[in-house]
Amino acid sequence: MITTGSKWFFGLGFVSLVLAAAYGWTTGGNGLGPLTAGYKGGVGDHFGYGILLAAAVISIFLGAVATAARDADAEVVAQVAGTDTVPPVTPAGASYWPPVAGFGAALIVIGLVSEPLLFVFGLIVVGIVLVEWAVQAWADRATGDPETNRRIRNRLMNPIEYPAAGALALAVVALAFAQVFLALSAEVAVWVALAAAVVIVAAGFLIASRPRISSNVVVGVLVVGALIVIGLGVAGGVAGTREFHEHEEESDHGAEGALAPLAAPAVVEVAR
Repeated sequence: MITTGSKWFFGLGFVSLVLAAAYGWTTGGNGLGPLTAGYKGGVGDHFGYGILLAAAVISIFLGAVATAARDADAEVVAQVAGTDTVPPVTPAGASYWPPVAGFGAALIVIGLVSEPLLFVFGLIVVGIVLVEWAVQAWADRATGDPETNRRIRNRLMNPIEYPAAGALALAVVALAFAQVFLALSAEVAVWVALAAAVVIVAAGFLIASRPRISSNVVVGVLVVGALIVIGLGVAGGVAGTREFHEHEEESDHGAEGALAPLAAPAVVEVAR
């Protein structure tokens, strides 16, 4: 019988196979190549097709492992251990990684049809989620005390999370705002930048003025803000950049001014 956890992995593997085939056909693949991993034709872009195919294979393998382990069911663990009593199972805490994983998958799908940079960011997000989720699942079962488990997890991951999260957030925000500003006119871009700065400062002041605010609220605000910024960046990238004519006109006038002194002596000689 297929367990609940394995259904998710098998579903992810099937979706990855479909995406790999679609990506292969839309990037130059022909015939049955995307369906046979290149055995009966071309697969198109090898990099993207290989990543999607690898994700499908890994997901199906993890689904088989989850089915064999019965999703770490307590009664099955007791049978394997040869004990008569069911070992106590510590319930897992709330996790934000499933929605983040869905967001990364959405970036991958959008990047397949729009910007390759979004596809790469989606892969990075999914990779981070896999590592963070695995560490959290391990730490939740390290001891019987949830507070001790949280400290173990933070001691292992915080030295890596803080600098990596800061660099990734700055890169995503900078690229998203750059796409928005390039899509708007010069005058409107200034006002949009001013409004964004006011909103960010006001939100930071509101959170700082309430030290007892729940961490869930802070995380929710950050997630919503990230979704808005990235959504605007995607919209700006789809709209394209505005046309730049000012520098071209200045260069044309500069060229005419540079040629004028050279042309003047020739006119004088012809007049003589």
